[in-house]
Amino acid sequence: MHRLLVFTFCLIFYSGAVAENNNRLKDVKDLRIEYFTLEDNLGFDFPFSDATIVDDVIYVSGQIGNPLGKNELVPGGVRQETRQAMENIETILLALGSSMDKVFKCTCMLSDMADWSEMSEEYIRFFEQDRKPSRSAFAGSGLALGARVEIECWAIR
Repeated sequence: MHRLLVFTFCLIFYSGAVAENNNRLKDVKDLRIEYFTLEDNLGFDFPFSDATIVDDVIYVSGQIGNPLGKNELVPGGVRQETRQAMENIETILLALGSSMDKVFKCTCMLSDMADWSEMSEEYIRFFEQDRKPSRSAFAGSGLALGARVEIECWAIR
């Protein structure tokens, strides 16, 4: 009798969990997804959008230190490239009705980890002291256009 009660309880619990999981799957299918590219970048026909918006979360594609509408890096090294990348991110967010104070996660990719401090000094200027988003940074080779830094961010609309 005890085993039958345990089995019945498990079956009821499992059925409820499956129903709850199916409801979550339906919610995922109903997500609103938008793709956004700034007018300045439309002529490049890049294989990605400047940002993808899922409901009210904005995922800004990795930005390098090229001025919007140009396919070349700003001169001067990692500090200037970081500034330009962050300005690009800010422009994209503002166009989507958001701002830098709504950024909650960034990923910084460097061609050389020795540039981390210099990149960080410029990067931090774009955030208020008490609003620093979560961040990861790593080094790798082969950034677009030979860039020294690429930065992607997530923000709330």
